[in-house]
Amino acid sequence: MSGKRAFLELLKQEGVDTLFGNPGTTELPLMDALAVDNELRYVLGLQEATVIGMADGYAQASGKLAVVNLHVTPGLGNAMGMLYDAQKAGAPILVTAGQHDQDFNATEPILWADLPPIARPLVKWSAEVHRLADLPRLVHRAAKTALAPPTGPVFLALPGDILKAEGEVDLLAPTRVAPRLRGDPAAVVEAAALLARAERPLIIAGDAVAQGRAHAELAELAELLGAPVYSELVPSTASFPTSHPLFRGAMTRMQGPIRRILEQYDVLFSVGGDLFTLSLPSDIEPMPQNLTLIHLDTDAWELGKNYPPKVAILGDPKTTLPDLTKAVRETMTSGARGAARERLEAAKRASLAEREALKAKARALVEQTPVAPLALLHAIGEMLPQDAVVIDETVSSGAGIRSLIRSDDPQSFFGLRGGGIGWGLPAALGVKLALPDRPVLALVGDGSAMYTCQALWTAAHERIAVVFVIFNNTSYRILKQRLNAQRGLAAQVDRFVGMELTDPAIDYVGLARSLGIAAERAKTVHDATDLIARGLQSNAPLLIDVPMDRNYKPV
Repeated sequence: MSGKRAFLELLKQEGVDTLFGNPGTTELPLMDALAVDNELRYVLGLQEATVIGMADGYAQASGKLAVVNLHVTPGLGNAMGMLYDAQKAGAPILVTAGQHDQDFNATEPILWADLPPIARPLVKWSAEVHRLADLPRLVHRAAKTALAPPTGPVFLALPGDILKAEGEVDLLAPTRVAPRLRGDPAAVVEAAALLARAERPLIIAGDAVAQGRAHAELAELAELLGAPVYSELVPSTASFPTSHPLFRGAMTRMQGPIRRILEQYDVLFSVGGDLFTLSLPSDIEPMPQNLTLIHLDTDAWELGKNYPPKVAILGDPKTTLPDLTKAVRETMTSGARGAARERLEAAKRASLAEREALKAKARALVEQTPVAPLALLHAIGEMLPQDAVVIDETVSSGAGIRSLIRSDDPQSFFGLRGGGIGWGLPAALGVKLALPDRPVLALVGDGSAMYTCQALWTAAHERIAVVFVIFNNTSYRILKQRLNAQRGLAAQVDRFVGMELTDPAIDYVGLARSLGIAAERAKTVHDATDLIARGLQSNAPLLIDVPMDRNYKPV
């Protein structure tokens, strides 16, 4: 068997049916094998960041291994920004890159470099195949590692001589590490005692909840404790049902607001939650010293990474939360049960009041032009079908999105965890490929869209029916907001260098049409929702450009 055929057969063994790539000369043996293969779908991206973004969305939405093929050193280099996002999201991706023939590399040919060290900081494992006989072992090792908890990307370099070689090849077999790690019983009992005695408990829900399909288990515990639930600061997923009356949305990614929330509570239970990835330094410590922390996570590295917990539990939420809930129920006194019921009712009232106030604020802005982001998010939330999937890269326009747009199941929402912009357009394509029967809506800032606008061509070429909404404030508004908050020279003179996307303005409608997809401009909230509804009912991609309010100052 040839190496190129063996590689494709190994991918099929691992359950792969889609390969994302952008080929070059070092990938020609693989492309030759694909010419006569009728089982693997090759999805072409026109730039490597787009390729990784598509694979990231696909891996997160499907839970399966996504496979990427890139072109040697420049291809891997172009992919690194989106690979960072995939690492932070824990997306199980096998990233491969072609390499020159090994007997040619001593001459340092064009585009050559030692690839595994380049990828290593952003992946769980990185290697290069040096013998055809080792190809099966290394491909299976890569797939096993990517899918083992905590999941994440891996890298494998494929020299051309390995793919062209022929010989006897034992394909071996895949390995899967069972993900349902049950938390230590003694630690569960200790945590239960703390939660049962808590007078003001709080829960932060992280991506591990959605990835482990543990919504129901966490909701049961939250209701038993009467504990409000916040999502982690920058979630990749719908880590808790947003329509649940105990859900309080996401905290602002700033130390002061986080601390003001946490100071109201005596016990914090983080279930796979991010504690805390922040944007800027501050003299304020977000975690109060007298707050008791209980931390459950699938990743031992995250436990106690920044703040020492009273109890740290390495475990899967789906498997561990039932044990914890049972222990809490058995430990609570009758007085504690009564107090929990009172907290539950109070938390429901507070959550309902907050949501109604936010909706009222949004409704008051609905006629404003250019469009107010809050008004548009509310209107979208009111009209979206229940099975819709939302991809969020609104960045500075997304305040309130988790409270205004329903995302109740673990596959209903995907957000930019890593922070490297340009993720939203291609990720939406990957999500739609993974969930073809669900409507997919991508909400993306204009600055972000320009990083990976090539994804629109792939949407047209592959006929991937995603509706893209560009939140167009003609600027890098998040930077203007942050710089204005510093009250420095830029704020004093109201001049923000390198942050305006004007002169000329970018024509997203024309850009989208040039890349093969339908596009329209919506000047009002009503225009936008009408176009979204039409797009979701069609079986084709559509881009909607919405001119947004450019204000960057607090209101």
